[in-house]
Amino acid sequence: MFSINDFKSVQNSILSASPLIHCITNPISINDCANFVLAAGAKPIMAEHPLEVEEITSRADALAVNIGNITDARLKSIRLSAKKAHELNIPWIIDIVGVNCSKLRFNYVNELLNNFKPSVIKGNMSEIKAISHIESHGKGIDVTKADATTNENIAENVLISKKLAKKYKTVVIASGKIDIITDGNTAYTVENGCELMSLITGTGCILNVLTGTMLSVAEPIKSGIMAAALLGIAGALADNSKGTGSFKISLLDMVSTMTAEKMSKYAKIKNV
Repeated sequence: MFSINDFKSVQNSILSASPLIHCITNPISINDCANFVLAAGAKPIMAEHPLEVEEITSRADALAVNIGNITDARLKSIRLSAKKAHELNIPWIIDIVGVNCSKLRFNYVNELLNNFKPSVIKGNMSEIKAISHIESHGKGIDVTKADATTNENIAENVLISKKLAKKYKTVVIASGKIDIITDGNTAYTVENGCELMSLITGTGCILNVLTGTMLSVAEPIKSGIMAAALLGIAGALADNSKGTGSFKISLLDMVSTMTAEKMSKYAKIKNV
């Protein structure tokens, strides 16, 4: 579906503009997120103090927020930044981490979606089901086997994702072994990646900020598809011979050295 020229265009736009990506993420993955934004050619700023986030968001080219590891200050900061992005038409993405885990997260995410209209909603399929008011089997922040997208349930999960995208007039990324990206009308799957990616923490957070990076120069659905393909291809090409520690470093290396030629050669993108 995407040609090498599509990949080159987005990559060149990021490298020439060096967009500023305001990331409010959790401390578990904050360093990794900053490094992966840099690896993709953009500039991260990880500010989260409530007294400065509105000003910083107003100067950013995109906003990426993540509700993992919630604190009072982070809740306030995300709300303020989302409001500012909405007011200024700055593209933004929310990663609905663990929305199925507590009423606090569920109610908070609903407030943000209804009031500040994100460009992209990102979550695993357990989280996407929960925010769609569909029974979710998720117990923590990881997708469960019962919810995960497979060849057998892909049509059902695409439909769920499409309905959520239509409801909020946004793009939905349902991440997993098979990623679903939809704007409510068209839907795509990305099937790049490897099993080892599920054994290191923060890959979902990284996908979130990479999508935010793409959002700074591209339309939301293309941003989701390209970010999923970029991270998945990097995972498939990364060295997995020594274990999870060196794999994580190799994953960063692969993102930082990714070319449009590699993206075009290895991307497993389907219109479904």
